[in-house]
Amino acid sequence: MDEARQRAVLLERRRADLMALAADTPAARPFATALLREDVAVIAEVKRASPSKGPINPGVSAVALAGAFADGGAACLSVLTEPEHFKGGVQDLVDIRRRVELPLLKKDFHVDSIQVLEARAIGASALLLIARALEPSRLEDLAGEAHQLGLEVLVEVRDEDELARAVALAVAAAPMIGVNNRNLETLVVNHTTAERILPHIPADRIAIHESGIAERSQVELAASHGADAVLVGSSISSSTEPAAAVRTLTGVTRRGRAG
Repeated sequence: MDEARQRAVLLERRRADLMALAADTPAARPFATALLREDVAVIAEVKRASPSKGPINPGVSAVALAGAFADGGAACLSVLTEPEHFKGGVQDLVDIRRRVELPLLKKDFHVDSIQVLEARAIGASALLLIARALEPSRLEDLAGEAHQLGLEVLVEVRDEDELARAVALAVAAAPMIGVNNRNLETLVVNHTTAERILPHIPADRIAIHESGIAERSQVELAASHGADAVLVGSSISSSTEPAAAVRTLTGVTRRGRAG
């Protein structure tokens, strides 16, 4: 058997295994509705490392950190499953799902259908799709596949063109739009990105502020720009008191958007 054929056979076996696992995995807890509250919801991210900061908390137990975030009042959890740059893993999400009663976002660079199927099989409630990393037709296809599997999609954008692509997706397939302040090419955080784009996210989508949140005043600023939720990783994952770190970010009144 030539190498290409062998890879194809292995991929089909993997797909069959994931489909069987997905069939046995109960439907996950709703993610988007957990973010709809009077205050700005905190999505707390389990994060051991990142390309921009390097090691953050490399030896931490994902389950222990997730439990602390839940105790601190997080509405949902984000779990990084990318192993090379973020030192995460699929098993982290599986372990957290078994121990913590919060909806889970599978955070990775999803570019293939089998990754979407994997998210469903391991019990994620939602997954991330980065508009900049996907052709428009591919973004639409993966969002549709996720919706068919019962997964919610968070589409990450960084400029107006990407926002237009996200808005063009059906609300049912992509109920959440996140604005990432971090430039993925330079890794530099520019807080004016969210300030510029958040107010233009339609009111029928959940608007999420991503990157650069470390203090309550920054959550208040995100709220003033129309954020329904903030996704916070490095500042709380590195904290020696993660529950308290999350708690300080909660309770900020959500203001909504006019659009």
